[in-house]
This record gives sequence, structure tokens and C-alpha cells, in this order.
Amino acid sequence: MIARRIVLSGCSGGGKSTLLREMARRGYATIPEPGRRIIAEERQSGGQALPWRDPAAFCHRAIEMAIEDAARAIGDPVIFDRSALDALIWFDRTGTELAQTTRDRVLRIGYDRQIYLTPPWPEIFETDDDRKHGMADALAEFEALCDRLPQYGFETILVPKQPVLARAGWFEGQLSKGAAT
Repeated sequence: MIARRIVLSGCSGGGKSTLLREMARRGYATIPEPGRRIIAEERQSGGQALPWRDPAAFCHRAIEMAIEDAARAIGDPVIFDRSALDALIWFDRTGTELAQTTRDRVLRIGYDRQIYLTPPWPEIFETDDDRKHGMADALAEFEALCDRLPQYGFETILVPKQPVLARAGWFEGQLSKGAAT
């Protein structure tokens, strides 16, 4: 049996990382967002692959890191905070060229066909040193995920806007349903 690779994606600032921390606290295997890790590495090394400096280089790095994450993931299920699909869809959304071989690699990762999306939640959205874009960019990103994921054969499921403990309970229920099928 193949381990389930569950993707939690959606609108920036929608509470993904907070939900992921709660799922980890509950004993689930989790993988943190590639983007935040890339930004930390680039800041430390003085690199330029930052989303506000060189978004294409940043997204290429995000794809590579997400592929490595999926290959090293241990557990069943494993929950990913974002995925290579997010970066793939950035290339689609911006019309930036991406090699077909890279596209194929992303689509062969083996993510679960159900992708959980946190919807826009302006009341909790915040910018910081690593999230410099505003709500308008976050909405465009979310809309692109909603539009493109089904085109790639994924079903999107919206995570309800609830306090984190209620959200985590709902998410556990969803994971239990998926395990039974």
C-alpha cells in the first residue's frame, strides 16, 4: 500500500501553517512549506531566489524541494504545507515557461487526489518579512489553485474557517474518510 501524501494548500495567510502545527501536535507526519524554508536559506546565503526578487528561480527551487520532501516523507498519511503543485500553478498563472519534463515530474509525485485548500480569510491575513505580498496577490494565487488543480485531475476541498482546534478536528475526520476508501 502506498503512503498517502496529503496536500494542504490555499490562500496565503489562510491558516495553513497553524493547522499543520496542530496536526503535528496530534501525531501526524507533516512537512513544512518549501517557500518559507527557501526564503530562510536565501537570506542566510545572500541568494536571490526570493519570491519578490526572482520568482521563477524561487518556484524552480520550490519544485525541487517539494520533490525531495515527497521522496523522503515517512508516515501514512504525510501532510504537506503546500506542494510542488503550487509552484507549477505559479508558472501557469504567470505564463512563465516551464519544461515539460519538470511538469511531468511534479504530476508523478503521487499526491493524494484530494487537495485541501484554506480559503481567503482577510481577518487573519498578515504580511511579514517573508510574506511581502498583499491580499490581492494572495487571492490571485488562491483563484489559480481553484482553477488549475481540477484541470490536473485533483479535487479541491475547502477547509472551513474555524478556530484551529475545530479545524483540526474537521481535518482529522476528512483524513479518516480517505483512509477508509
